[in-house]
Amino acid sequence: MDYMFLLYRDESKPMSPEEGYQARSRQWAIIDDTKRKGVFRAAGPLQSSSSAVSVRAKDGHVVATDGPFTETKEALAGYYILDCSGMEEARYWADRIAQTGCAHTVEIRPMRELPARIETVQTVAVNA
Repeated sequence: MDYMFLLYRDESKPMSPEEGYQARSRQWAIIDDTKRKGVFRAAGPLQSSSSAVSVRAKDGHVVATDGPFTETKEALAGYYILDCSGMEEARYWADRIAQTGCAHTVEIRPMRELPARIETVQTVAVNA
């Protein structure tokens, strides 16, 4: 089963260049390890929340707002998607990810399978 690991960090506390280098090195070690074990699906960093645009539907209209939708200290900073045998294995990887120093919080979310597409059938009325 695929799990998404959402990495959150406090953007008001930037890393020093040395801290950033060490965190990236540790992340690459995890990526290499998960690839060797065949569980890697995807991973990536995100730009700061100030570059975000939130789009939401409200009362039949679409509203776009610059920046993140919610006010919070921690912002989504990146993600991993790994194919784990269960929550125990997912926790193992989350612990390793948390130890990189790249995030203050690592949220583990089991991914649901994409539901099958529902094909619409158009009925044509025939005048008799």
